Formats: sequence, C-alpha cells, structure tokens
Amino acid sequence: MKISRPLACSTLMVLLANCASVEDLTGNNPIIDTQGVNLSQYNSDLIACQAYADEVQIAQKAASGAVSGAVVGGVVGAVIGNSDTAQRGAGVGAVAGGARGVGEGIRERELVIKRCLIGRGYRVLN
Repeated sequence: MKISRPLACSTLMVLLANCASVEDLTGNNPIIDTQGVNLSQYNSDLIACQAYADEVQIAQKAASGAVSGAVVGGVVGAVIGNSDTAQRGAGVGAVAGGARGVGEGIRERELVIKRCLIGRGYRVLN
C-alpha cells in the first residue's frame, strides 16, 4: 500500500501538534523577569497555564487547514490544468493548509500561556 506524501506530511504535523510539550518542541517557552519570583511557585503556575493552553485544538486547526488547502489547491489545479494537476494541487494545498493550521494553533497556545502568566502577576518578557 502506497501512502501519499501529503497524507504522510499531514499525519506527521498532527502527531507533532499533539506532543505533550509543544513549547519544548518549538523552543518557545515564555521568558519572565525572575527578580523576586519564587521559582517553585512559577513552575507550578507555568504547568497550570500550560494545562489551560492544552485546550487549544492544534490538531483540529491542522486538519481544518489541510481540508481547506486541499479544496483551494484542487480548484486551482483544475482551473489551470487537468485532473492530475487538480490532484497535485490538492496535495500541495493540503500540506500548506495543514502547516498553516499548526502554526496558528501554536501561536494561540503561546498567547494563552503568556496571558495566563501575566494574569498571575509575572512580567513576561517575550
């Protein structure tokens, strides 16, 4: 059985999006001013804020982006070519749309964590 590249790439994006610590994977941990901060309490608060951020549905954003990208890519491919071009366009669109969805989900997750930490009194620097 042959698996298409767009399907393999989309599957990989969804698996990466569901990693336990997206921040560790992307290197986008919040940076705070630690002056006067109890680091034990901060670590506890960070874990709580990450739990809130887990509600961001990165995999669903990736899937939604892949579907919309496939539709647009397929239509463009059909307009400028034939059915083979439409299939290739749909594949490219699915990968690009899935990547865009993952990126949006990661940015939203980072924002949730930062807002949560700010709400708990930390000075977030990045």
